[in-house]
Amino acid sequence: MISSRVSLSTIVMLSGLVWGQAHQAGLPARAETVGAASQTALDARSVADQLRPNYVLHTSDQVLIRAAGIADISEKPFLIDGDGFVELPTLGRVKAAGLTVQQFEEALVKLSREFVREPQVTVTVVQFSNEPVFFVGAFKTPGIYPLAGRRTLIEMMAAVGGLMPNASRRIKITRRKESGLLPLSSAVVAADGSSSSVEISMARLRDNLNPAEDIVLQPFDVISVERAELIYVSGEVVKVGAFELQERESMSVLQALTQAGGLNPSANSKQVFILRPILNTSRRAEISLNLKRILSSEDADVPLLPNDVLYVPKSRGVKGKDLLYAVPLGATVLTAVSYLILR
Repeated sequence: MISSRVSLSTIVMLSGLVWGQAHQAGLPARAETVGAASQTALDARSVADQLRPNYVLHTSDQVLIRAAGIADISEKPFLIDGDGFVELPTLGRVKAAGLTVQQFEEALVKLSREFVREPQVTVTVVQFSNEPVFFVGAFKTPGIYPLAGRRTLIEMMAAVGGLMPNASRRIKITRRKESGLLPLSSAVVAADGSSSSVEISMARLRDNLNPAEDIVLQPFDVISVERAELIYVSGEVVKVGAFELQERESMSVLQALTQAGGLNPSANSKQVFILRPILNTSRRAEISLNLKRILSSEDADVPLLPNDVLYVPKSRGVKGKDLLYAVPLGATVLTAVSYLILR
């Protein structure tokens, strides 16, 4: 187990780093989620429900309104007319086009207060004026976008503002079977045959003049991107931090230490540890390595995988056998902090 000689500040710093990076922007830790692969396997209606509040209404969209206490409009579809308005019994003529679904709901709630003490209104788009595509995840403006005419992936990505700085550099497209198979040799068909999906490298889209991956999008395609996968480095290094894998599947220990600025003079290079998530559990396993032998080319460099934590202890008093073999993370890494402190 980790010895009491490992400083409390180091433990808190390490756990806080992992937790903070994983939960930034309200996203759960990757080890405890199904990830984008499962998310994009959802049908178009489920994805639309996720993005519904931010969808901008257009003329000829049809909306279903649920309004408790106002029977004239509740559970009924209404068409947004050419002027961008909806004619509603009781509430009258209400502007809709140009508003997000959430803004339209707020407008209906305000009008409903004249008739209901505490109105509750929900709006769902049941028919789109233009068949949509869905951008999910770490895009600058994720949401539902109308697919007007022939639009390619690059064109639509420009329309949504591109990727967030912390986004992965691999994009996934999922297409329902009604729209046909994705036209790339790397496309994979879902086990139930309901959809096909493919992962596309941003580097290939960026570096090629006419990339094959710049496919023409089809109605109800789901384009998703995760946050960039991270490697964490802590302990006796110049710069403790989280470092992106970008498009790589792994990063070597020496590469990670280079990004961390190298070792502090007090580092114990003979007894360095990797804490690696154990698949399908909330625990981490310890991998011990002798960094001094790696630096001298006596041992081979070791690859770090997504969410690995590379920990470099101080040279005095910290032994390899003292480090935790399997760290119980619980719901978050903060559980590990409590466990380690008690030890």
